[in-house]
Amino acid sequence: MSGKNVTEVVLADAAGIEKAARILESGGLVAVPTETVYGLAARADRPEAVAKIYAAKGRPDFNPLIVHVAGLEQARELADLPHTADILADLVWPAPLTLVVPMKPHANLAPAVTAGLPTVALRSPNHPVMQALLAACNFPLAAPSANRSGFVSPTTAAHVLATLDGRIDLILDDGRACAEGLESTILAVRPDNSWEELRPGPVDLDALHQHYWDAPYARTAGLSGSKIEAPGQLASHYAPGKPVRLDAEWAEPDEFWIGFGAWDGDCTLSASGNLNEAASRLYACLHEAANAPQPRIAVAPVPDRGVGRAINDRLRRAAA
Repeated sequence: MSGKNVTEVVLADAAGIEKAARILESGGLVAVPTETVYGLAARADRPEAVAKIYAAKGRPDFNPLIVHVAGLEQARELADLPHTADILADLVWPAPLTLVVPMKPHANLAPAVTAGLPTVALRSPNHPVMQALLAACNFPLAAPSANRSGFVSPTTAAHVLATLDGRIDLILDDGRACAEGLESTILAVRPDNSWEELRPGPVDLDALHQHYWDAPYARTAGLSGSKIEAPGQLASHYAPGKPVRLDAEWAEPDEFWIGFGAWDGDCTLSASGNLNEAASRLYACLHEAANAPQPRIAVAPVPDRGVGRAINDRLRRAAA
């Protein structure tokens, strides 16, 4: 990396992870790659460290954070897991699945992590760098996306620098874009073991639920006016800073066109119409569109099925 950046960027090798762990232990901020997007990590048990996340991101204090844990054992130390949540964590983690569950009364978490709610959002990430960092720390990590609040989420170290350079201590760079490219699916599991989807993501809850249970479950996905229980539920989010027109089968002369399938745009989510590829490329295309000379953005139709539901969720919030 060049010496122009105020925030230090280091390779996510053993030395880099050790350095990141020392910074986190002392209450600093580190951007870390995960399988979803880059996360902005701080130790979740120190109020002053968590406060730095909100300050760096400009994040509203009513918006809770996801706590990243090494696995089920650490999750049980922080939460009273309903039986169904315990089963899910055991079956699925590590994965891009966040579980919102009742927090233990004496969980050693900074109050701002849960924004005053009686629940806590927990995830065990499926990424070797984040898992290695968790193993090097003897505390859980609060880690929302590593970008200024409301802007497009980062899937590369360069995306992190674009909005947080000089605002955080370190970026761990593994040289690759995040594989899933979309934030985790968020599932609230209530004390009665009922399910409620709070944010669609890479994990298909329909398929998961049908495979293991028969009873139906609710979807809220942060509908406008509903209570904020988890990240990503604000009506306006993931914004590229320009007007966004959805379901566009053509582009006006002043629009940067994000294509999909047969619609070949200035940047294409997936020429073959593959929804997983589209998910992994969504934020890269939105970053490119944000930096393009055109003052407006048009996005081709994306099927609203499978991970396409999560893509369209992010696009609707980007366009709000």
